[in-house]
Amino acid sequence: MMMNNNNLHPLSISVIIPVYRGGDNFSQCLESFKNISVFPLEVIVVVDGVDLESYQMATKFTDKVLQLEENQGPATARNRGADIAKGEILFFMDADVTIHHDTLAKILQVFQENPEVSAIIGSYDDSPSASNFLSQYKNLFHHYNHQIGSREASTFWGACGAIKRDIFLKIGGFNQHYRFPSVEDIELGYRLKKKGDPEGIGYAVRILLCKDIYVKHLKKWTIYSLLRADFFYRALPWTELIHQNSSFTNDLNLKYSSRISVILVYLFLILLIPIFWYKQLIFLNIVLIVILTILNLPVYRFFQQKRGLIFTLQVLPWHWFYYFYSGLGFTLGTANFWLKKLITQIK
Repeated sequence: MMMNNNNLHPLSISVIIPVYRGGDNFSQCLESFKNISVFPLEVIVVVDGVDLESYQMATKFTDKVLQLEENQGPATARNRGADIAKGEILFFMDADVTIHHDTLAKILQVFQENPEVSAIIGSYDDSPSASNFLSQYKNLFHHYNHQIGSREASTFWGACGAIKRDIFLKIGGFNQHYRFPSVEDIELGYRLKKKGDPEGIGYAVRILLCKDIYVKHLKKWTIYSLLRADFFYRALPWTELIHQNSSFTNDLNLKYSSRISVILVYLFLILLIPIFWYKQLIFLNIVLIVILTILNLPVYRFFQQKRGLIFTLQVLPWHWFYYFYSGLGFTLGTANFWLKKLITQIK
């Protein structure tokens, strides 16, 4: 625990970790708590389904272990953990991240120095554990987006996010409609930030993005896992959330430069077809590539500084591919949103 500035009241924090088939990553997650500078009031592990290995790891580490009978997804698991938590601050982290020695200390410091703040999100650090290219690229790209994000955040993040317990309970926790790891944390953030206090919290909610609060991501990404997560579990449901909330905030993955980049990538692909008949279009495509590169120069400089020129050159096609499937996800998600709305109106 940590005392606040007036030394009258100790701030307490409960750590909540949902896990399902966590394996070695979960073991490293638990081990990382041995080296922290400030200890939490409690660490609550929610084993999300039949998973004897994770359950045994958790019970050796803490006596606050919940065993769910069937896998219901991280939204439900986090809510079950919050139900029994006693800390004033709830810190949610994933089972495939490790905590830094000062993560909890910094979280408590931000809350004590900013009593009006309701929630905090942090960032992945810049040294992801898995060494393969896709894991380095994906996790560093996530780190970059949080490092350039607005301090006044417009969303929440379940991998490294803290929220006042009373606020979390008043707003109803995570939306358990999300069966898989998806946008349940983003949806929670949107509800927190809705204007007019629709949840009856009683005051405006502030969420801070604290760029010096870190966890390390251990996940090893493959082409399959990356596309499944980014396209099916993020892009499609996030698009529906954006339309439901009319939230096109110029922040994180939704910056204007990203939206323009999606358009440029699709213009490039469209012009590839007539190039066979009109060779002069090659020059137009070269111009599009140059504009796309200049527009994204900050992120390419970031990768060059972190991993060098060769790595950055490998990043280029993957980054442009990211814009391709993000645009496709937004298009399909938009179509699905309006189709559902039309069907509802007909009924």
